This record gives sequence, C-alpha cells and structure tokens, in this order.
Amino acid sequence: MTLFDGLIWGGAALTLAGVGALVWCILIVVRARRAGLDDAALRERMQGVLAVNLAALAASFIGLMLVLTGILLG
Repeated sequence: MTLFDGLIWGGAALTLAGVGALVWCILIVVRARRAGLDDAALRERMQGVLAVNLAALAASFIGLMLVLTGILLG
C-alpha cells in the first residue's frame, strides 16, 4: 500500500464519518420537529445541531479532497 492509497482510504473513511454525522443531524432535527416543540425550544435544539452539521460538512469536504488528491497524484 502506497502513500496515495492511504490518502484515498483515509479520505474515504473521513468522508463516510462526515456523512454519518450528517445523517445523525437529520435524525435529531426530524425528532425535534415531530416533538412539537415551541419556537424557542426548537431554535435551542437547532443551535446545538448546527455546529455538528457544519463540522460534518467540513469533514466530508476534506475527506473528498484527500480522495481526489490521492487519485490525481497516485
């Protein structure tokens, strides 16, 4: 296994972790909306999920860039 193979597999793992976190965010938001919370409680729940959502998007993006770098340089 070369360095570039490691970049590809590491990037794929990071991307999958990011996608998993995005699915988790979706499930939390769906549960919160179905709970029938008022605006203030729903907004408070969304603020916590927003940080995880942005981190998940960043992880997915970085993972995809690692995969692309491994493919282009390998």
